[in-house]
Amino acid sequence: MHYSKLFSNGILIACLLTPVSSFAADKVSACVENGKTLYAAKNYTKAKDTFTRCVKMDASNVDALLSLAGVLLTQDDLNGAEKYFNEALKYMKRNSPYWSYVYSMLGDIALKRQQNDQALKMYSKSLEYNAANVNSLVGKGVIVEYQGDKQGAAEYYRSAIAVEPMNLIARKRLVNLEPDYLTDEEILEALKQRYAVKPETAELTDADRELFAAIHRDEQRQGVTYLKNKYPKMPGEYVVTLNKGTGFEREILTLDGYKALEKSIGQDAFNVFNRAGVAVRDIYSLRDMKGNKIYTPESTLTDSGFYVYTEALKNRKRFLLPSESVPPTPAFLAQLEQRQEDLKKAGYIEISRSEVKMLENQTLCSEDTLRKNLGLYVLNMSKNERRYFVQAHTSDDKAGVSYYYVMSSRKKRNPKVKVPSNALVETYALYGYTLCASDGELIQ
Repeated sequence: MHYSKLFSNGILIACLLTPVSSFAADKVSACVENGKTLYAAKNYTKAKDTFTRCVKMDASNVDALLSLAGVLLTQDDLNGAEKYFNEALKYMKRNSPYWSYVYSMLGDIALKRQQNDQALKMYSKSLEYNAANVNSLVGKGVIVEYQGDKQGAAEYYRSAIAVEPMNLIARKRLVNLEPDYLTDEEILEALKQRYAVKPETAELTDADRELFAAIHRDEQRQGVTYLKNKYPKMPGEYVVTLNKGTGFEREILTLDGYKALEKSIGQDAFNVFNRAGVAVRDIYSLRDMKGNKIYTPESTLTDSGFYVYTEALKNRKRFLLPSESVPPTPAFLAQLEQRQEDLKKAGYIEISRSEVKMLENQTLCSEDTLRKNLGLYVLNMSKNERRYFVQAHTSDDKAGVSYYYVMSSRKKRNPKVKVPSNALVETYALYGYTLCASDGELIQ
């Protein structure tokens, strides 16, 4: 079977195995083959006209319908493509090898329209017919990643690569997610590759994990390219090349390269802020719009500082001078800090947005149901920022559901994490039930 890459909408080259028993059928087959020749030559307009003529000759010819749908999708005619893919479904035999392909293409159409729920439904349907459909695996991974479940997305990308090792889309997206899915052992090995820890280091610390995330972040920001442009002859100790001579060659920053990059960007930002009219004496005291300093004591940019810097390059002011006050007020921020402390004293632990999406995907429960019934607490920090907490210390199995799933997820990365028992979850699992129904409400 032909697998299309995500957003590449190839015409099915293989003909359907239908009996040719008449002159009319031969005529349609010849028409379709002519259209495929035009498509292969990238003459999409003539290919579309030809396939349209083929469909007029036989409106139930699946090969002609799929071919017309494919060329329309290539031309971004989403409505036309959707029409003919659905039309083909009406005439496809039960044993047709193209069910998975058609639903996968319908998933691509929905994804291009940003109809993620519909796309997810179509990709899932495609995988029911063929669990190894790479396009559907990658597409499903993209949607799950958009939702914030990065570990779940990584699993789909890995599955796609297992089927098609040369799939660069899945590989690139998987690389982007490394800090979110690599195990502690894998992160430690990645740090050794970057000469960021000693070769004999046997256990990953929290500081090591933060360092890996920071180096990886700079790599994804094209840090290697930045250094190459900065230095006519870049010091060899700044970069390591993995998988040399393969289709998966990748350049990564060493610890020395990372430090040099951070220092250089910090100085570049200093010059940009100065050109924007900020006095030299005030630059290292600049804050972001939440009141956080954008420079570290080492004169490098914080993560929010990098955003402020990139906005300044576009002539957009996203920083506060020492004389400017923080919106919202410090008093409000202090109240939020106190609430966080109260939550921690009450036995709550903070979790990430990605973990919240994982909870929703694993339980099928809505955020509202998780909050009302299953131990999730949502703290609204501002109009656009929320922080999430789960109840860790409780004898109530229902209130401990969210904590159970979070710890189970974390144990996948760190086997030393202890997962508490939860009779409610275990009972539901015993009978093959999820905690919630498709409407996100708890199954009683």
